Amino acid sequence: MAHEHKLEIFRGRWKFKNNIQKIWGVLAFLSFVTLIEVVLGIYKPTVLMKPLISAFEPGILGSTMNFLLSPFIYLKPLNLIFIVLTIVKAYYIAWDFMHLRDEKKGFRRSIVWTPVFLISYLVFILLTEGSYIYDVYHSGFIKWNF
Repeated sequence: MAHEHKLEIFRGRWKFKNNIQKIWGVLAFLSFVTLIEVVLGIYKPTVLMKPLISAFEPGILGSTMNFLLSPFIYLKPLNLIFIVLTIVKAYYIAWDFMHLRDEKKGFRRSIVWTPVFLISYLVFILLTEGSYIYDVYHSGFIKWNF
């Protein structure tokens, strides 16, 4: 039982004549995304190096918002761009090279959404703990007084 390979990418917006052309097209797309990452990593534009959100004023509401938004308060837009582009590349590699586009909807969702959720959770934990470790090194260890 032979299966025909789909010779289009981006949901049929870019079509190829054979598999070799498709491989080169996928290589061009992934190279383009990687080139964006490398250029941004080398030049590090100053606009993208400032955090999006500053810390809120002290108080009950401000403390609550600082706690809830702590992973994003000190997050630089450049880091967010790297995270998003990395997820886009990983998703596309799984979609095209692992042939997930040919699978049933439920199976695709179970394969794709589980790692997306886990990676998002990992990024959240890393940003939260990284912020805490930075604060400890920057301001010194503060003992809790109960």
